[in-house]
Amino acid sequence: MGQSINLNTSRMQCIGAYLAKPSGTPRGGIVVVHEIYGINAWVHSVVERFAEAGYTAIAPVFFDHVERDVALGYDEESTRRGRQLVGEVGFELAVEDVASAAEAIASAGRIGCVGFSWGGTIALLAATRLALPAVSYYGSRNVRVMDEAAQAPLMFHFGARDDSIPPAAIARHREAWPQAEIFVYPGARHAFDRDGSAEYYHADSAHLARQRTLDFFARHLCGGA
Repeated sequence: MGQSINLNTSRMQCIGAYLAKPSGTPRGGIVVVHEIYGINAWVHSVVERFAEAGYTAIAPVFFDHVERDVALGYDEESTRRGRQLVGEVGFELAVEDVASAAEAIASAGRIGCVGFSWGGTIALLAATRLALPAVSYYGSRNVRVMDEAAQAPLMFHFGARDDSIPPAAIARHREAWPQAEIFVYPGARHAFDRDGSAEYYHADSAHLARQRTLDFFARHLCGGA
């Protein structure tokens, strides 16, 4: 099980974070970047899943910069509020928080980043601005930063049925980052990894993407061990 901790940031404001550690020596560390819904039970499960795989994992509570302890559901009002909150946090501050989180778990070894939806774009920026190996799940905002060069390995996961990321947008990813690993899952929509949301969760795609993500971090954080 993980635990809630305080995380010092570059702007001298302390925010929360959810941290989980493996039972043995860490294989590395992973910063988990949440969707627009804040740190909820599903994010906790993602952090704990990486800890079970042998990594020290940490999820910063980005929304603490605006409002403390935000954990939203998936209804229309929560979606509206989540979009408002990520707009107030912005890309720059979120990337700074990823850097702070990576520093906080630096003792685990090499650090990577994984993010989902809004967090998928922050994970991408962790690769372009912080040189962290990163996995980006269905980041519909990625098209805003297509001009940024990757400084670390990248992996992208997309759902073929995701209306927010059409095939043309995926093609632009291949052009912008030809060295990246890009996977498209035929039966999947947006948020297909979120197993707490029956409307979007696609088990086969989620399981395959998770295995590919673990293989990616095994290669780039612990030399394939």
